[in-house]
Amino acid sequence: MLLAATVLSGAMFSPVVLAGEVIKLATTTSTENSGLLGAILPKFEAESGYTVQVIATGTGKALKLASQGDVDVVMTHAPAAEAKFVADGFGIEPRGIMENDFIVLGPKNDPAAAKSSKDVAEAFGKIAHKPSKFVSRGDNSGTNMKELAIWKNAGVTTDFNGYTSVGQGMGKTLLMADELQAYTLTDRGTYIAYKAKLNLNISFEGGAALANPYQIMLINPAKYPDLNHKGAKALSDWFISPATQTMINEFTVQGEQLFKATYKK
Repeated sequence: MLLAATVLSGAMFSPVVLAGEVIKLATTTSTENSGLLGAILPKFEAESGYTVQVIATGTGKALKLASQGDVDVVMTHAPAAEAKFVADGFGIEPRGIMENDFIVLGPKNDPAAAKSSKDVAEAFGKIAHKPSKFVSRGDNSGTNMKELAIWKNAGVTTDFNGYTSVGQGMGKTLLMADELQAYTLTDRGTYIAYKAKLNLNISFEGGAALANPYQIMLINPAKYPDLNHKGAKALSDWFISPATQTMINEFTVQGEQLFKATYKK
């Protein structure tokens, strides 16, 4: 059974929605929590007649759904996992469509002095050696994969006092970190969307290690010929169109741009 899905209905544009007109998109919680897909997908539905069924979960689960043929198209933000997905023959036509970045959030008094670090690995090292509280998504999402890679680069194991893995999406993880006054790693888009609810500050930001690119990938028809490949291709093409790339750049929350469009031919 598929995970619970958020359906962005196109019924107002098409009086009858047939099974062949539904596109199942597995993607990350960050694209849903930020509000981006809810803002732009109705435009695609109106123009195309398709209805997009969004299954928002962690990157690991999204790629698993795609590798099982349970969805028509996948959009995630974990380059290494995506490269393996393509190399294993499940994904085709990966396209970089947008990016934002990861940031480290923490208590306003910054007890680990993370803000003065030269890079994010040093910031994580300070958090662990204090030790300070740290809330991890722990859900095999793209954000969780990035977090674990940073700990590894910092030479730190995550068994220190104060480290908590919660197995939740980004929004719930932010709220838990706020309640505990703990550090956490988040994508900037979800942070901006939740900022008004949080009593946390940005403790560290910047650097190539915190880049957060998103790709959309089609499912290999040789693996699963019965998927809605035509609809998936239409959606992928729409995401790289100049009009959609402009919409991505213009999408804001509380006056702040959440994503930067990146597609280049």
